[in-house]
Formats: sequence, C-alpha cells, structure tokens
Amino acid sequence: MDLNQYQHKSRETALYPNRGQNPIYPTLGLVGEAGEVADKVKKVLRDNNGAFNSEVKELIKYELGDVLWYLAQLSTELGFDLEDVAEANLAKLSSRASRGKLKGSGDSR
Repeated sequence: MDLNQYQHKSRETALYPNRGQNPIYPTLGLVGEAGEVADKVKKVLRDNNGAFNSEVKELIKYELGDVLWYLAQLSTELGFDLEDVAEANLAKLSSRASRGKLKGSGDSR
C-alpha cells in the first residue's frame, strides 16, 4: 500500500466534527498520539533499562499507526497528499545534506 492509498482508505474512518473543514481536531489527535508513543518509550527506559522487546515494539507499532492516521487526516484537511508531504520532506532533507546543514536548528537552514 502506498501513502496516498492509506490516506484515502483511512478517510473512511474519519468521524469527527466538521470533517473537511477542521484541521484542529486531527492536529490535537496527532500530538496526543505522539505523546502516547513517547510515553511507551519512556517506560522502556524506566522499566526495561532501554531494551525494546518484541511486545513493546508491537505496542509502539500500533501507536505509530495512530500517529499516521492523524497525520493522514491533517494532511487531507489541509489539501495535501501524504506522498507529496513525504517527497517535500525528503527534498528538504536532501537540500540540507548537500549544504552540510543536517545538524543545527531552524526551519530555514
């Protein structure tokens, strides 16, 4: 499955207020799900001395799926295809790499 196929298929399950005109809802969901990923990773550090066993990895995979779902919905709300978002990101990173600017901070480096 490619990213755009996922985006269009996932839209069938997007049931939230003002769908199609509401980037706020998927933005908040994206942040919440990213927090759930971070919390699971934090617990690996606390409870497993940083060792990611197969059970934890599987739990994180499901949370990453939720992150992807909200990313797809936000992209749709803003009129972007996920593949375009991914390609733009790779182009940005490639440009930074070619200029020796992968390290550092700031959006315009």
